[in-house]
Amino acid sequence: MARFLLHRLLLGLVVLFGLAVVTFLIVHLAPGDPVQTALGGRASPAQVEAVRHRVGLDRPLPAQFWDYTRHALTGNLGTSFIKNASVGELVSGRIEPSAILIIYGLLVAVVIGVPLAIVAAVRPNGVSDNGVRLVATLSFAMPLFWLGLILALVFGLQLGWFPVSGYEPGVGGVLRTLTLPAITLGLALTVVVVRTLRSSLLEVLQSDYIDAARARGLSERRIVGKHALRNAVMPTITILAINIGFLIGGTVVIEQIFRIPGLGSLLLDAVQHSDYQLVQGLVLLAGATVVAASLAADVLQALIDPRVRLGRGQS
Repeated sequence: MARFLLHRLLLGLVVLFGLAVVTFLIVHLAPGDPVQTALGGRASPAQVEAVRHRVGLDRPLPAQFWDYTRHALTGNLGTSFIKNASVGELVSGRIEPSAILIIYGLLVAVVIGVPLAIVAAVRPNGVSDNGVRLVATLSFAMPLFWLGLILALVFGLQLGWFPVSGYEPGVGGVLRTLTLPAITLGLALTVVVVRTLRSSLLEVLQSDYIDAARARGLSERRIVGKHALRNAVMPTITILAINIGFLIGGTVVIEQIFRIPGLGSLLLDAVQHSDYQLVQGLVLLAGATVVAASLAADVLQALIDPRVRLGRGQS
């Protein structure tokens, strides 16, 4: 198990290094000057150059990347040019609503998607199966911004069940302010859960050991819940881990719709103002989250089925 974890961790570090290189090049080659934006349009060229020299933006790109990498390894993600504050402080002040929104949206997708996938797989190509696939596809086809606006209009403005903007901490505040955003995010992911788990269940339910279980007189509920679901859930775990990136990207849109002060809105503001350090820090954090989720999914799969661990360790 230790060798398996080390292998996956090293792969994750390689991915993060590649992500850091690509992000660094994109933000530095993109049009816009954060120093000019920070100083305003009235700053003289001499003042702009002086500030660029002070923050090191006039140095060659390899030297700037080396400094950024060296500091990032110690946990120092730099200082925001525009907000004149540490990137770590800005992230820590905004991470709570975004993290809760992602977890909440993931729970919505699982709570809705797993029962629907089971209903669809038990009677394939029947009315329930076709109905589930149709509803899941429709929810996936709806753009996030449109679905969020519809939910805010119906359940927020017309019915008054939930507020349509802002964030409140605490369990009660989260349920009030993040339920509509989480449903918006979760419904977009539900179709992935339904389709992946349904396909896996259909394959598992045709296995010989399932036929043997039925021959022993076990109920269909016990066969599906205890035997089939455990073996069919592994591809779904992998897909959910991969789609953590989709959830992170979705928060950028949803936080704008519902005016949530999270990392998504912070990233959009940083991109608009060409805030290099802040963009790099947020993208690196998002990449680390995806890598951690992928590693957690691999570990969970290895715990569920040791053959996964053995097979990968031999390759």
